Amino acid sequence: MAYNQYFENALTAARGKSLTADTINKVLLDVANAAIMQTDYLLQENAKDLQRMDPADPKYDRLTLTPARIQSVAIDIKNVSVLPSPLGAVLSDKTLPNGLQIKKVRVPLGVVGVIYEARPNVTFDVFALCFKTGNVCILKGGSDAEFSNRAIIKIIHEVLAAHSINLNMGTLLPAERDATEALLNAVGYVDVLIPRGSQGLIDYVRNNSKVPVIETGAGIVHTYFDETGDLNKAVAIIDNAKTRRVSVCNALDCLIINSKRLGDLVHIAEPLAKKEVTIFADKQAYAVLDGHYPSSLLHEAKPEHFGTEFLSMKMSVKTVNDLDEALGHIAANSSKHSEAIISEDELNIENFLNRVDAAAVYVNASTAFTDGAQFGLGAEIGISTQKLHARGPMGLEELTSYKWIVKGNGQIRST
Repeated sequence: MAYNQYFENALTAARGKSLTADTINKVLLDVANAAIMQTDYLLQENAKDLQRMDPADPKYDRLTLTPARIQSVAIDIKNVSVLPSPLGAVLSDKTLPNGLQIKKVRVPLGVVGVIYEARPNVTFDVFALCFKTGNVCILKGGSDAEFSNRAIIKIIHEVLAAHSINLNMGTLLPAERDATEALLNAVGYVDVLIPRGSQGLIDYVRNNSKVPVIETGAGIVHTYFDETGDLNKAVAIIDNAKTRRVSVCNALDCLIINSKRLGDLVHIAEPLAKKEVTIFADKQAYAVLDGHYPSSLLHEAKPEHFGTEFLSMKMSVKTVNDLDEALGHIAANSSKHSEAIISEDELNIENFLNRVDAAAVYVNASTAFTDGAQFGLGAEIGISTQKLHARGPMGLEELTSYKWIVKGNGQIRST
């Protein structure tokens, strides 16, 4: 099948008769239950992908499906099913002096294309969110997850078929690179493209797509421990933000520490050493950690270690003298994803919140919470680091646009 045929089929599905909210929710529940029931099948197909990837590759963890992760995906889909649909919501409603009634109403984006790497859970998440919002999704997964993605779309299509719903509501393109190029040029078929993956993938899609793009940027994440920060909070937050799951975009990449708190760095680093986190420390931090942190895991930082998304058990440490210096370092190196401050000083906290340019800004909490499900969105289609249309975790509302509905009674414009 030529790629245009995929796109034409998706466009036809998008223009089809709208489904009732009850039908949509029933389909989503059935997809969630089918995922759990077919866990063995999903793991079997996922194992074929894992066999082709080096376990040391940062993408290996993202590629891996487990019974617990499949259960979590199913829970997210069920959560999406019970959320209220944004479709039809009236954003504004007014009557003009001439009697025209004007409403601004939420509607689907239409056909949503998503290009992603070794993240099979994205296949489930994108379908669920798009289906709930009346959108059609065209999925272009990476070849690394080819078997996993095929298995997932097979389960989704089985459920759609059981409900006599057009299977093109969710389309998985072939894994080859040509399919990506076709999707980037699918003007007139695809309304928006959303890339999910490495900075290289995101840059490539943004620079080459003729279809409008919503960027879900890489996460270069900082946490600033200021001179008033609570040490016990810092130990727990930094450990969690760095080591909970290193391959995700909300993981900590750089600890910024106030020079007055360098004496606490050894204590902060204790749980990191137990989990064999490699630290690239600037000269001041290195001097403090030297002899107190495993030598094989401690290195002097080079410029390239700042502004790096590690996606592994690695992080950098930067020493600063005050909040302004911390903010300057973040501004120079941030991807505008998630940033945090650990502080008990209300003025510092307010300054940090007001001045940091990021989609999600935290106070005394782990950046691991930057996630659609954690934010109560059910799931996410990505985390946008741009400012137009959507910012931060993208859920149901971010997959809608709006249109103006104007009702009159014979009015004409005279001038």
